[in-house]
Amino acid sequence: MPVYADTILKNGKIWLGASDGHAEALAIFAGRVLATGTTAEITTLAGPETKIIDLGGRFAMPGLNEAHLHLLPMGLTMEEVDARPAAAPTLAKLLANIAARAKELGPGKWVLARGYDQAKLDIGRHPTREELDRAAPENPVYLVRTCGHISICNSMAFARAQVTAHTPSPAGGLIEVKEGQLTGFLAETGRDPVREVIPEPTDDELVAAIERGGRYLLEFGITSCMDAGVGMRAAFREIAAYHRAEREGRLPVRTYQTLMGDPGGRNIVPECRMAGLITGTGSDMLRIGPVKIFTDGSVGGRTAWMRGHYDGQPENFGLATLDDATLEKAVMEYHRAGYQMAIHAIGDAAIEQVLVAYEKALAAHPDPDRRHRIEHCGFPSRDQLERMKKAGIYPAPQPVFMHDFADLYASVLDKPRVAASYPFRTFYEMGLKPSASSDAPVCDANPFPSIYAMLTRTSWRGNVHGPNETLTHEQALQSFTEFSAFGEKTENEKGRLVPGFLADIAVFSRDLTKASPEDILNDTRCELTILGGRIAFDRAGLAA
Repeated sequence: MPVYADTILKNGKIWLGASDGHAEALAIFAGRVLATGTTAEITTLAGPETKIIDLGGRFAMPGLNEAHLHLLPMGLTMEEVDARPAAAPTLAKLLANIAARAKELGPGKWVLARGYDQAKLDIGRHPTREELDRAAPENPVYLVRTCGHISICNSMAFARAQVTAHTPSPAGGLIEVKEGQLTGFLAETGRDPVREVIPEPTDDELVAAIERGGRYLLEFGITSCMDAGVGMRAAFREIAAYHRAEREGRLPVRTYQTLMGDPGGRNIVPECRMAGLITGTGSDMLRIGPVKIFTDGSVGGRTAWMRGHYDGQPENFGLATLDDATLEKAVMEYHRAGYQMAIHAIGDAAIEQVLVAYEKALAAHPDPDRRHRIEHCGFPSRDQLERMKKAGIYPAPQPVFMHDFADLYASVLDKPRVAASYPFRTFYEMGLKPSASSDAPVCDANPFPSIYAMLTRTSWRGNVHGPNETLTHEQALQSFTEFSAFGEKTENEKGRLVPGFLADIAVFSRDLTKASPEDILNDTRCELTILGGRIAFDRAGLAA
């Protein structure tokens, strides 16, 4: 009996992968790539029930793999007050949006908002407690900066958390007080007392958030992602929510789960270990990934831990959230238990702390292919990169940060440090296989600003930062596909369109291997997304 394809894509330009070239057509069988070739060759595999999709010259490629975002929190945030610059470019508009939500919810209910960037607000600073009080005097308000490391609260939120001007800042955090009064500004672990009293989402809300966020990703041709902090909002219940979503057919994208494992903080690893959930456990759709720990904050919030001080603040080197001994003990324990690690470290001082902890764990328990990761890895030194290469440690950077935040970086750091940050070309040339991601909801999950930034190193204002760190078109796409798969040890399953690999495919309106960066940023859209051979999103009606 001949084997007929379930689906055939024909008459297109199909980019198979950085080392695999192009094809005109592709055949899918049982959710995987069956064959690639010319349209004439592949149509011979059509049977009486084969679905034929005519690409009409469109560009197809492996589905994008978002190597670091927060899928569940992103889905929850989509229901919160949108404080991003596009929705709230002025303080007045931001406060009006918060006031409207407070009125909608009624007195006493929490108003949650996220996405403001003080550098893009008309006032050029963070909002204050008093301003939030005026917007919502009868509701607790929790406003999160775009980076997710800084929050602003109003008086009722502080009252709910029993935080006063006399409450000391915890280790690794800040509860800001000026002239004997709370300003509303909280950083890193300083946010914990308030977060602990915000009601957790219900189980139904968690599943709905996963589904909502995943469907949004499919609109951009994203078929896989790593949720880079499972347990951040609802602890171990998030594991159950993901499994329920998969069971009920409400998990839209393949998800690699990073488990929160902060020592003394948000930590679901003990429960996961008891349940046998170790890195690699799971299915093609839902798999346990690494353990996540935070070691510093963000540059925009001046909390990323640096060796050199922030401009204009000679005493400020950022915040170290953990001491060396605590981090090294945790890394050793998780490494010995068989987990991959994915530790947040942006500043060069934080990167050094993480790198030393990894080196000690690998020396004590060698595993040359564990592929521990440094999430963000924004400001590494050349020496640190050489040590990463030697130890088999890989960066998980966000190219979109150069588009969205590089100008803000330049306002708090010297220009050479900004130009050398997120060094994609250096990562690439050293064989460090840089993945690509957005850190959504820190930035929007839209991949086109990320690709644009990898190609140009140009900010949203048009400023170029470190042009020597640009990539070619195909290198940028490889970061978003094959290298992202490598970071989760699935590079032999997805990230390329070759026989036997998962049939995860994205079809775009432009050829991403040669379109101008400006056209990619401003005038490109995903038209069709295929997940495991199944039509998951069809903007253009190609599969109708």
